[in-house]
Amino acid sequence: MTAPSPTRQSLSALTLAAIGVVYGDIGTSPLYTVKEIFSPATGVALNAANLIGAMSCIFWALMLVVTLKYVLLILRADNRGEGGGLALTALAAQAVSNRPRLRGALLLLGVFGATLFYGDSIITPAISVIGAMEGLEIATPALKPFVVPISVAILVGLFLVQRFGTAVVGRVFGPVIVLWFAVLAVSGALHIAQHPAILAALNPLRAFEFLAARGPGLLLVIGAIVLAITGTEALYADMGHFGKLPIQMAWTGLVLPALTLNYLGQGALLMAEPEAIANPFFHLFPSALIWPALALATMAAIIASQAVISGAYSMTRQAIQLGFLPRMTIRHTSSQESGQIYMPAVNWLLLAGVLVAVLAFGSSAALAGAYGIAVTLTMMITTVLTFFVVRDGWRLPTALAGSATAFFLTLDALLVAGCAMKFFDGGWFPLAMGLALFAVMSTWRRGRTLMLQSIQGEGLSLQPFIAQLNPAEMSRAARVAVYAVADPSTVPQALLHNLKHNQVLHERNVVLTVHFREVPWVPDAERAQVEALGHDFWRVQLDFGFMETPDVPKALKRCEALGLSIPTFETSYFLSRETVVPTPGGGMAHWREKLFASMSHNAGNVAAFFRLPDNCVVELGTRVQI
Repeated sequence: MTAPSPTRQSLSALTLAAIGVVYGDIGTSPLYTVKEIFSPATGVALNAANLIGAMSCIFWALMLVVTLKYVLLILRADNRGEGGGLALTALAAQAVSNRPRLRGALLLLGVFGATLFYGDSIITPAISVIGAMEGLEIATPALKPFVVPISVAILVGLFLVQRFGTAVVGRVFGPVIVLWFAVLAVSGALHIAQHPAILAALNPLRAFEFLAARGPGLLLVIGAIVLAITGTEALYADMGHFGKLPIQMAWTGLVLPALTLNYLGQGALLMAEPEAIANPFFHLFPSALIWPALALATMAAIIASQAVISGAYSMTRQAIQLGFLPRMTIRHTSSQESGQIYMPAVNWLLLAGVLVAVLAFGSSAALAGAYGIAVTLTMMITTVLTFFVVRDGWRLPTALAGSATAFFLTLDALLVAGCAMKFFDGGWFPLAMGLALFAVMSTWRRGRTLMLQSIQGEGLSLQPFIAQLNPAEMSRAARVAVYAVADPSTVPQALLHNLKHNQVLHERNVVLTVHFREVPWVPDAERAQVEALGHDFWRVQLDFGFMETPDVPKALKRCEALGLSIPTFETSYFLSRETVVPTPGGGMAHWREKLFASMSHNAGNVAAFFRLPDNCVVELGTRVQI
């Protein structure tokens, strides 16, 4: 089904909102990028030829990576309107569903890419806020010792207000970031007008000449240039919130021109005043405007941070529902927008990581060493996954898909190699975090598979069990019993406990399985499947997408049209809470089994996750060996 075309008014509103949320990260890159290109670590001399060459590299990175790859190509690979790493992973897995091994490999690759996003979610708030606060040194050098403490205070405040939701703050995101980009454009254009020679940077040959002249230091320079395109993945990740067209319009109509003018303006400034390299962004402004520029930069940094924090919540929810993480508490902060959520565990873990990054690195220059490797690896993974979507999903010729993929993979590999040069300067930080999260997510996925196999191996088959029942000889409770299970082919442990301890069978018994498809949304008409099993037993499967909130009581109302009535106030929900028992010599390393058992024990409440009414839930325990 094709989504209706947005009206002119809604298109304008969506474009404004996209500017605020999608482009906050890449919009704060001018705070630190140029300074890092000419830092002592890169060995690039500060002269006119190098300034033109470096600004040319930035411009063509924006054109090739952001405009061509993401805005024009990647945004076409939507999963029923949704974008982002996990949505693309699901799309690629569907495209190769007839090749199980390749499908499994792509799922793991996509999950690893998703874990790298969390590294970005920690580095972005740290480098954006501390980069803005370093403007204090330009305004009043005596305030330099307070840059880190003020940054910490701002970041703690930002994470503390997350539980109240982003609706109120979100309404000002767009206008503030529009003002930010307008200031970027005007401040840059004024300096370009004074030194128009910098416009030679628009010639791609100047970028090629600059890179060719770097010799052994080429990768060091690329590792700094890549800072200009961090935040690019947000274009794709937020497509489901705003749509493809508003994101494309925002980029071509405002963001790209403003970034280009500001980077060229910084280059023009440094041609005239090489000493401004200490902080070229804030030196664009006359002394009387430093404080207003600092205030606006701080707001832009907070908005950039908010975007990746919200993205981390959304990514975690997707991972939970695709079976890569245990259930966690999810609080909805808006009664109108299902996407506005708050996850306490994710929030506090992110805050801890951000504070460690700020205190350990202490400056935007030091953080720049940690920034980039996670982002560029994610870009490379996106390219690989898109190849299978284009070739196997869209059925485009292999030669066309392969040549485009080879071009972008070469570009991605160059960016990854440049960032890898900063591995020991901090690049290890987001990579180590990603690997740790990958171990957690892959362990959970594998553990769930082993647990299901154990339940199937030790459980009773459902159909023969129902056939041998004689309900007429049993006490009957005049209610509906819903037994939530992972495996609908075996007898629910909660049902066996109910018969053994309570010696009662309910009037109607529903064996319920909740299934999350590899699509973001499932139409209501496809929500429920009902199968009559005899003796007042039914098997029901409810399907949800990975972007949906699984409201089971609401979904069960769909069963009435399929011949099964489940009255809301006459239904009891029986849940089995498995206690996982690790056993040596099982399907995983013993430490992974212990990790899975710990995650299973601390998983969020099933009733809350599925929105079951608290006064209608009966939870019974069972032990499962893996």
